[in-house]
Amino acid sequence: MSVRVYSARWVLPIVSQPIPQGAVAVEGDRIIWVGPAGEAPEGRRIDLGNAALMPGLVNTHAHLELTAMRGFLEDVPFREWIVRLTRSRASAMSPERRVAAARVGLAEGLLAGVTTFADVSDSGLSLGAMRGMQVRGIVYHEVFGPDPAQCDDAILALRARLAELRGETTSCVGLGVSPHAPYTVSDALFRATAALAREEGLPITVHVAEGRAEHDLVTQGSGEFGDAWRRRGITAEPRARSPIQLLADCGVLDSRALLIHAVHADERDRHLIRDSGASVAHCPASNAKLGHGIAPITEFLAQGSAVGLGSDSVASGNRMDLLDDARLAVFQQRIRLGDPAALPAAEVLRCATLGGARALGLDAQIGTLEVGKQADLAAFSLDDVADTPVYAPESALVFARGGRRAILTMVGGRELVRDGGLLADVRADQRVVREAATALSQLGDTPGTQP
Repeated sequence: MSVRVYSARWVLPIVSQPIPQGAVAVEGDRIIWVGPAGEAPEGRRIDLGNAALMPGLVNTHAHLELTAMRGFLEDVPFREWIVRLTRSRASAMSPERRVAAARVGLAEGLLAGVTTFADVSDSGLSLGAMRGMQVRGIVYHEVFGPDPAQCDDAILALRARLAELRGETTSCVGLGVSPHAPYTVSDALFRATAALAREEGLPITVHVAEGRAEHDLVTQGSGEFGDAWRRRGITAEPRARSPIQLLADCGVLDSRALLIHAVHADERDRHLIRDSGASVAHCPASNAKLGHGIAPITEFLAQGSAVGLGSDSVASGNRMDLLDDARLAVFQQRIRLGDPAALPAAEVLRCATLGGARALGLDAQIGTLEVGKQADLAAFSLDDVADTPVYAPESALVFARGGRRAILTMVGGRELVRDGGLLADVRADQRVVREAATALSQLGDTPGTQP
């Protein structure tokens, strides 16, 4: 196998200081050397120029099959947003459209330097899309059922679908489970899904502590979700001190869960997360856009919990740009704490790479530029900020990059974006997604099944 040496103005290993005029040598699917370009081993030289070369970004929470819904659910209260999304997806998103949407979403992520995707899907179809696009990731198959009477059937259906999907996994694309959220999953189903995850050695993720309506349902059996449950004949009563406590009581935290959002997590909740080894997928854009609040990320990091960044679906956050999410995350923490030094650029880049890898249990393979790790790389041009000094590349990437595409994205040694262009052809998928968007726009507002 030939050696390729990628050099750039800056190389960011993440676990050590940036290297000016650095290089990364790749052989096959592995990194074999990191250091100053002048000391690099022999090999084919690829000079990226005035750029920052870093580990590929890790998106710890996405819904790739919802890419066709970008801009479709604007300025809608959360419960109505959930109801309309569920109804519209069932009405307009055929399997073909879901796969096309997932491929277009993956293309968007690759162009933004994302190499690893943690996708939550109620169909599992994004697994094939990931495999076809040659990315790295985990597809967490969703399970729903707020009525305890639904539990056995829901678990049987989940087991059957997992058995079908297991044959589609690869060394790069794995499978997990996702009991959706406390407002769509009964305590019995949480327990059963956690037991299934432990039995089959599958990772688990769950939307939790996202908004006040969810908190009211769990702690008081009240609010919009409580009223909706009662209209469906489902008992709504206090279940736990908090949504995080509910997951602890149901054995979900003990499964080293990836907790999506965790906006409303008090000190006791944070300690539960720390002591259980659970991790957090922080989605600053969707948290803000849906009016849920600002998660206590600095506190999670201070206690040693793994925190990754997530774009969430483009139906909520509108785009997949993790470096932009990193910028927003920093600003939110500084506003929340009144501290101009909160969440430095280097630390939030660590969340976008190594933190995400830790959250997904992949940190032995990816997340840093180290010898022996998978060659998952992303490079971003600094030409748009080159007229002024770049004192720190981390700061330039987070605060001054201005939404530019990655000039290189590589997964396992394969270049998937080169010179800012996607190497895969997704034009047919884009046409299908536009057809899906047209179908969605023609739907009426008749209420559908309620969570």
